[in-house]
Amino acid sequence: MAFKEFGNHDAVGLAELVREKEVTAKELLDEAIARTAKVDPQINAIVVKHYDYAEQQIARGLPDGPFTGVPFLLKDLDLLEGTRTTSGASLLKDFVADHNGTLTQRFLDAGVTIFGKSSSPEFGLMPTTESRLFGPTRNPWNTNHSSGGSSGGAGAAVAARILPVAHASDGGGSIRIPASASGVFGMKPTRARNPLGPDRGEGWGGFSVGHVLSISVRDSAVMMDAIHGPEASSPYVAPPPERPFSQEVGRDPGRLRISFTDKSPYGDAIDHEIAEAVRDTAKLLAGLGHHVEERAPPLAADPAQVMTTIVGGNTALTVRMLEQRAGRPLTSGDLERLTLASAENSRKLTPADYVGAQLAAFQISHALATFFEGCDIFLSPTLCAPPVRIGELNSMSEDLSHIAPTLRRYMPGTSMFNMSGQPAMSVPLAWNKAGLPLGMMFAAKLGEEGCLFRLAGQLEQVRPWRDKRPPVCA
Repeated sequence: MAFKEFGNHDAVGLAELVREKEVTAKELLDEAIARTAKVDPQINAIVVKHYDYAEQQIARGLPDGPFTGVPFLLKDLDLLEGTRTTSGASLLKDFVADHNGTLTQRFLDAGVTIFGKSSSPEFGLMPTTESRLFGPTRNPWNTNHSSGGSSGGAGAAVAARILPVAHASDGGGSIRIPASASGVFGMKPTRARNPLGPDRGEGWGGFSVGHVLSISVRDSAVMMDAIHGPEASSPYVAPPPERPFSQEVGRDPGRLRISFTDKSPYGDAIDHEIAEAVRDTAKLLAGLGHHVEERAPPLAADPAQVMTTIVGGNTALTVRMLEQRAGRPLTSGDLERLTLASAENSRKLTPADYVGAQLAAFQISHALATFFEGCDIFLSPTLCAPPVRIGELNSMSEDLSHIAPTLRRYMPGTSMFNMSGQPAMSVPLAWNKAGLPLGMMFAAKLGEEGCLFRLAGQLEQVRPWRDKRPPVCA
C-alpha cells in the first residue's frame, strides 16, 4: 500500500516517519513509483528507471542515516554501480557503471533509496534539458517550457512532487537554473565542499560541484551535512563550516549587508517582470531589517568566453576518450552537434588560450572577492528571462549560431560564482503573470553557505513556497 501523505512532507520529515515506524521504506518507494507513473509521461524527468535496485537496497537493509528510506534520484551523469549511466548521449545509451562515484556513495550512506536517474542534457552542457537520446524534459508549470538544465530532470521531478529532494550538479548554473525555472530551492555549495571523485579531482577546471535540489531549505542543509567533506584524493578542500549546516536553518541571520542589481552583468536589459521581482525582493529584505543597497560587481573579464574555453577543452577530452574507445572518429550519429562543435572549436585553441581563460576566471574571482568586502550577500536574478521554450535552444541544429546570444540573454549571471567558487542559491520567491517561476539568486563569500542557509530559512518563513503546486503535480 502506498503512502498517500507522501506529498505533505519534505525528505527530513519522511525519514522521521520511517524512524518512528509510521511508514516503511518500501511504502515510500511504492509511492514514489506511483507518482512517477502518474506524472512523468507528461514531463519526462526520469529517464533511467531501476526500481529493482532500490528494492534490493531495502531488502539488504538500509544504512542508518538522516534520510533512511527516502526515495531519491541520481542525475544521469554520475555513476551508480550496476546501473545505466548515459550522460544523455546516444553513444552511451547502454553504458553500465562498474563502480560508485564518491558522492553517490555518500548519498547511499545517508540512507536514500535510488530508484532512477533524472534527465540531463548531453554531458550537462546546456541550461535546458532536451537530449536527443531521451527527448525534452518539460516544465511542470507549463509543459511548453523547459525545466532548466543541466539538472532539469531533478528540477521537474521535485517541482512535480514525485519526490522532495534529488541530486543535482552545477558547473555554470546547473543547480540554480533548474531551481529557478522549476520553482524549487537550489544551493550551489562552495568549491570542493562536496567530493567529485574517485575518477576526477575536479570538474570543468574547478567550476563544478554536486549537491541537490529540494522543496525545503532544511533538506538541502541536512543533506550537505551528510555528504560534505574531502576524500583522500581531493586536490583542495573547502573552508570548514562553523557549525552543522542544519543548525543554520532557523537561526537568526542578523542584519546582513545586501547589495542587489536588477540588471544583467553585461548591462543588457532583462525581462521587466524579473527586474520587478528583484526590486520587490530587495524591499522584502529591507523590511526584514537588512541593510540593502543597489550595487553590482564589475566584470573583470567575459564569463561567457571563459566558459566557452574551459568547458570546450573538457568536452574535447571527453570526445577524444570516446573516440579512442570506439576506435573511430565520432559523428552526429553518435553525439549531438553542439558537443562535437564545442570539441572541434576547442581543438583550434592553444594551451596558452586555456591558461588565459583560467587567468580570466581568476580575475573575475578577484573582482568578486573585492566586491564582497563591502557586503555579505549579493542578490540578482537567477535568470534574466523566463524559462525558455522547448526547442528554443537546439543542440542538434546545423546552425548553432543562436546558442551564444540566447545564453547571454538568458543566464548571464550564474557562471561567475562557479569561477570564484563562492556559494550561491536560487530561492523561489516570485512567479510571473503567466505562472512561470522566477528564482532569485543570492551569493555569499567563499565558505559561507551558513549565511545563505540562515537567510533562506528566514525567507522560507516570510514568503513560503512549499504549498505552491504546478499544474502537473503528483
